[in-house]
Amino acid sequence: MLLNAPTPIHSIDAEVLLRLGVAAVLGLLLGLDREIKGHAAGLRTHGLVCVAGAAMTVSIIALYLQLDGSRMDPLRVFEATGTFVGILGAGLIVFARGKLHNLTTAAHLWLTAVIGIACGAGQWPLVVVSAVIGLLLLTLLYFVEGKWGKDRRIGGKDGER
Repeated sequence: MLLNAPTPIHSIDAEVLLRLGVAAVLGLLLGLDREIKGHAAGLRTHGLVCVAGAAMTVSIIALYLQLDGSRMDPLRVFEATGTFVGILGAGLIVFARGKLHNLTTAAHLWLTAVIGIACGAGQWPLVVVSAVIGLLLLTLLYFVEGKWGKDRRIGGKDGER
């Protein structure tokens, strides 16, 4: 069996730590909103999804460059991540009493995965803009919905079931 040459453990460098570290921090920040609001996917889920996206991307880029691009399609990392997050998101979405629940959390996980991929690829402008917009959408629109919108959770704001 023909395998790629292993990367020695001493090859851990600042760039790999930066890419995965930023993904972890941003994943946790993105999950904080969901955690505070008591949704199914919170800090740990978002942190893990973001780091997993970054690690997959770092791995596929490294393999692609190590194998000179022969028989490798780095875009498959997006396909795999999309499939995984789609399955995870589908498990979160619930239809109860005529209302959809956790749709925002599922979409938020997708954004978290994409931010993780961007961290892994070292696309720092995309990381910053996506994270800031994601955080603003979740925090600012929460207040807008609270002021002008209806609470769509089961039982409403007072928690009645």
